[in-house]
Amino acid sequence: MIAEIPTLAIETVFVNNNTSVIQDEVLAHRLGLIPFTGGKKGLREFMGFWRKPGPDEDAYATTYDTNTVSLKLAAKCTRKKDAPKDARDPTVLYENAHIYARDIVFEPLGGQAKWFSGEDTIRPVNPDILIAKMRPNQEIDIEMHMHKGFGWDHAKYSPVATASYRLMPKITILRPILGADAEKFAACFMPGVIGLEKVTKQEAKKTGGGYEGHEGELKAVVKDPMRDTVSREVLRHPEFEGKVKLGRRKDHFIFSVESTGQWDSDELFMESIKTLKKKCGVLRPQVTNMVQTF
Repeated sequence: MIAEIPTLAIETVFVNNNTSVIQDEVLAHRLGLIPFTGGKKGLREFMGFWRKPGPDEDAYATTYDTNTVSLKLAAKCTRKKDAPKDARDPTVLYENAHIYARDIVFEPLGGQAKWFSGEDTIRPVNPDILIAKMRPNQEIDIEMHMHKGFGWDHAKYSPVATASYRLMPKITILRPILGADAEKFAACFMPGVIGLEKVTKQEAKKTGGGYEGHEGELKAVVKDPMRDTVSREVLRHPEFEGKVKLGRRKDHFIFSVESTGQWDSDELFMESIKTLKKKCGVLRPQVTNMVQTF
């Protein structure tokens, strides 16, 4: 998910004019890290990979509507004629004092209008990302080319902000935990992991369960082990010794995926499984041949 699911990101920046205080290379770096989104079908089926031109080729020799998305950012800071004389806020005094990601304009090329129009237009995931601050007579005029790439090439192509997994916690209550001990037991875990329930009449009558004569008292039960962080805090208290067993299920994985916005988290997980299966398909015959050789 982090390195092998392709996404679109700004790769080439053509600076026509930049009189802001941000250097060209810093501005280009900031623009490259802005996550974009658009029509998923077009991103998946229409857009292909761009090949960098060779030393003897023109800069646009390998640029087509199927592998390049053109963007433009043009803004000039000017004074507002109707601004209050006692104003101190730059956004009140000046026009285009702050340049945001929403100021980037998508310019469809060739067949892109069919795939990226209306709600499917290519746009920043967060329109309020601040790109630069300007003052009167400062200007930014740049063109950008977005290409498809992988996270292993550059972090800007990674479709996730964070991606991690852990094993499902397993909490087993071996002996009844009642009353005040039950409340203390629940406090040893994250909220929602341990629940407090009253001992039922049937449980109190049942012999050998440990609840005899405790009808109506609070008992500790495992409610939602997925919320547990396996802190092992409960093992510090002697009153719970021999009453609880902590572990993890080895066949149950919990994935936490924070998408940057181009794809949904569940889509990224499924795409990562497809990628992993393809890699296994390549590796399997090689391993088979190696075993047969020996």
